[in-house]
Amino acid sequence: MSLIVPESTKIFTSFFLFGLLNNILYVVILSAAIDLVGAATPKAVVLLADVVPAFIFKLTAPFFIHTISYVSRIWSLVALSSLGMLLISLTPESSIGVKVFGIVLASFSSGFGEVSFLQLTHYYNEEMSLGGFASGTGGAGLFGSFLFMFMTNILGIKVWLVLLLFALVPLGFLATFYLLLPSPGLMETELESLDRIDGELYEPKTYSLESLKLHVSKTITLITPLVLPYMLPLSSVYVSEYVINQGISPTLLFPLDDLPHWLFSTYRDIYVVYGFLYQLGVFISRSSMNFGIRIKQLYALSLLQFANVVITLYQSVYDAPFSSIWPLMGLIFYEGLLGGFSYVNTFMSVSEDIPKTEREFSMGCVSISDSLGIVLAGCINWWLETKLCGLQVQRGRDWCSKGSSF
Repeated sequence: MSLIVPESTKIFTSFFLFGLLNNILYVVILSAAIDLVGAATPKAVVLLADVVPAFIFKLTAPFFIHTISYVSRIWSLVALSSLGMLLISLTPESSIGVKVFGIVLASFSSGFGEVSFLQLTHYYNEEMSLGGFASGTGGAGLFGSFLFMFMTNILGIKVWLVLLLFALVPLGFLATFYLLLPSPGLMETELESLDRIDGELYEPKTYSLESLKLHVSKTITLITPLVLPYMLPLSSVYVSEYVINQGISPTLLFPLDDLPHWLFSTYRDIYVVYGFLYQLGVFISRSSMNFGIRIKQLYALSLLQFANVVITLYQSVYDAPFSSIWPLMGLIFYEGLLGGFSYVNTFMSVSEDIPKTEREFSMGCVSISDSLGIVLAGCINWWLETKLCGLQVQRGRDWCSKGSSF
């Protein structure tokens, strides 16, 4: 007797896998940041290389993404991300420039994928597809950070070999797209009208200077109403959480003798564990819409996340209010919860508020927000991490300047 899987389950599972596969390399690269560039180099180098290409793609995508078929997008994602991971893993430790180029390729692929899959949700049951994708991106953080922590901290596998194994992960895009994803549940005439918004042609049919000017003007007009209600609060949440993750958390360290040695054998292990706890919070909150949880006060999430910046910054500078690592680990988990809630509820609001004729375009545009926030955080962290570490060294706490394990 054959098992018949409901189409809604196939849709949810497909988009869950798309989110998981699209974000997992991004998470693994950030988890390996201290191993890739060493303790003396600001982790903002990796953060910026891991997000700036994705941000640039998202920023420009609204002007041309509609001209690229989804089949071409899938194959491009596989090629870019696999090549990027091969360069990161197989390049000698001294060739940081080549490693950074590999990170850039993987980042470009991640931005390309997020825009594409968020837009693709428009052609399916959006509760299933968007819920699956958001949950999958959260799962990528949890699964990626846990696997990296388990394979390096506990099993002791060399970091370069772990990264090489992850170069095979993008092949899952092909299997999901061709073997699992159902055909879109829209009328054929609607599928043929990918270039229309509000009944007007979205893609210029001629490429004269005037038509291109008109196209750019129309696109900017469509983006503008999305800025204040959706893009600004999501960007501000991401600025705060990535200032914590890559700027402050590398300096939130405690004596190794006070920590369980099965989990923390070096100071870089603390950084990796923080990353896992953050991603655990993100996964739980990004999956929340599947349980009917909705938060519509997007700016409230921004304020709560900024409060976490203030607390962790104070901890780094004054070694207070926490005298042990455990409450701080709880705060990092809570930080992840806020970030995930902000992400999933922002895109749910777009899905609920924006007319269907503009929804595919709007989903792609709002996806700019998280990358913008991370880029701004990376610029801040370039100075902040070095400054905080210097202050700690002056107090005799030189742990933040120690060791990589690549």
